[in-house]
Amino acid sequence: MLPLPFFLGVSLLLLLPFALCAEDYYKILGLDKSASERDIKRAYRTLSKKYHPDKNPGNDSAHQKFVDIAEAYDVLSTSSTRKIYDKYGHEGLQQHKQGGGAPTHDPFDLFSRFFGGGGHYGHSGQRKGPDMEVRLPVALRDFYNGKEVQFQIEKQQICDTCEGSGSADGKVDTCSQCGGHGIVLKKHMLAPGIFQQVQMHCDKCGGKGKSIRSPCPVCHGKRVVRKEVPLTATVERGMSKGTKVVFENEADESPDWVAGDLVVVLLEDEPKMGEDDAERTDGVFFRRKGKDLFWKEVLSLREAWMGGWTRNLTHLDGHVVQLGRKRGEVVQPLSVETVKGEGMPIWHEGHLHEHDEGEESGNLYVEYTVVLPDQMEKGMEKDFFALFEKWRKKNGVDLQKDTGRPVPAKDEL
Repeated sequence: MLPLPFFLGVSLLLLLPFALCAEDYYKILGLDKSASERDIKRAYRTLSKKYHPDKNPGNDSAHQKFVDIAEAYDVLSTSSTRKIYDKYGHEGLQQHKQGGGAPTHDPFDLFSRFFGGGGHYGHSGQRKGPDMEVRLPVALRDFYNGKEVQFQIEKQQICDTCEGSGSADGKVDTCSQCGGHGIVLKKHMLAPGIFQQVQMHCDKCGGKGKSIRSPCPVCHGKRVVRKEVPLTATVERGMSKGTKVVFENEADESPDWVAGDLVVVLLEDEPKMGEDDAERTDGVFFRRKGKDLFWKEVLSLREAWMGGWTRNLTHLDGHVVQLGRKRGEVVQPLSVETVKGEGMPIWHEGHLHEHDEGEESGNLYVEYTVVLPDQMEKGMEKDFFALFEKWRKKNGVDLQKDTGRPVPAKDEL
């Protein structure tokens, strides 16, 4: 008779595969139980592309991950099975399937519902569809700080209702005239006894090769629909306008091809004040050129000539850059001051360039504009002129001689 520990060990070994495959579906998709349908769909889109077998050849763990992701999405994307799973877990789902519940989809079938092409990245003879390009305006402060920018695009998607078949009942008939090819060969007589074969679209099925008796009520047999799709672009600190962010397989979908790529071109939005304090900064109106920022500061005549002033510029991330001159320090009109390290963070080929001393940034260039009064008050002009004449005579200043120009000859009588 075998000892009790032996039976316990065998029992544990038998239960181990079930424990391994019973990983929480929400955990597989990186979500929690409060996730919305949109969150579940977004997570599947991202992870299924990351772990697709065509992108991970020979990687068994990635292949298994791809299957697990499909299984998790299949359960959580359907409200009825999600309710059962939330309440009873894996055991409840198993009983549901044994009782005639909905069968699990093939992971490649699920993938093809999102991206087309039979569930593969063109490795099965499927052609890739055209790429799409959209332009996304981004505020300068978001280029400076980095941000997850949410936006929407309208694109063609495979119909979820009929899963791209175009048929309400899932039945698709092959055209009897063209044999499913969509084209037929017809003979044209050019002259007595002389014929020419011409390849033409099948007039019976309209060149589709297949016909549908009961069209899908959503796509009306077209197999695809146009929908608004929410997306999120990651704008990293220091990215420049014109940077292209590529979303793989997010272009127009079709059962006939693998979806192309969506290319998002980042543009710099027009400067405008935001509604909250974090967005109401001087930096909103900085001008950018490459890694550097530019600002125009206005000074009065007294400030430019006599000094003794300060300015606080609130930068794009809220920190303060202080400008100023001590008393007696003159600022020339249109002079430019360089404030080192207060420009844009420098971004190189997908990452911020970092040094041992920290993050490298460009410079902030401040151009000073001096505003002169239209006319001086009479009393001020008189006092000012008298003071200047006294100073000029004391220091021997001759404005005409100091110009370096020839002294005009006296008129002879």
